[in-house]
Amino acid sequence: MFLDRILEAKRREVDARRSHVPLETLKLRVAEAAEPRDLVSALRGDGLAIVAEVKRASPSKGPLRPDLDPVALARQYESGGCAAVSVLTDETNFAARPGDLPEVRGAVGVPVLRKDFVVADYQVWEARAMGADAVLLIVAALDPADLARLIDLAGQLGICPLVEVHTADEVRLALDAGARMIGINNRDLHSFRVDLEVTRRLRPLVPSGVLVVAESGISSAADAAAMRGLGVDAVLVGEALVTSEDPAALIRAMSRGRG
Repeated sequence: MFLDRILEAKRREVDARRSHVPLETLKLRVAEAAEPRDLVSALRGDGLAIVAEVKRASPSKGPLRPDLDPVALARQYESGGCAAVSVLTDETNFAARPGDLPEVRGAVGVPVLRKDFVVADYQVWEARAMGADAVLLIVAALDPADLARLIDLAGQLGICPLVEVHTADEVRLALDAGARMIGINNRDLHSFRVDLEVTRRLRPLVPSGVLVVAESGISSAADAAAMRGLGVDAVLVGEALVTSEDPAALIRAMSRGRG
């Protein structure tokens, strides 16, 4: 299975980084890091919030924008009114570079989400040390005990865990683990198929008071309006913005009515 291969490789990668940069070193960096920005507050409000993603490539589509300047693109996103910026930090599958997230965090005033395949506490500390205000946790990548522990650790470090689900069972696991912000991924991480009906099926399972972000497959203002009609608080948009000639205009079109 594709996800299983990614997670196995990610564990080896994290072990290698841990041997190079010990956890105690990360903790020292965290102590010196800037105060986190509040993603929850950024996504609340009228209209639809846009979490705009910075990525050069994807496993399903290959290179999207190899010459991408993450800082310039993130500033375009912010000028269009995005509520937050998501930055891929996985080098193997998304062609990320080590400086992408810190550089974006220093260039914009909105919260920044670290998007990666998180399998260990070390990566949550890493996220905080590199300046992330939020971290993605994928239910399909973690057992329930690990998920609950990582949600708690993120909270202790002052960063927001966005907990990603794809099935009804995963929604239940996320809520049981204490998730207060759930990302409904319309992409099946095993087959990579995208179906916006996933959000339609799962949104009613998330209780009021828990923020909901629809992820993947949202490529137009019409798609965004459909997600808004389902009652989500935000949409996470990557490929459509990365490949757009005018990403700021697309963000404005998608978030129309927010204020």
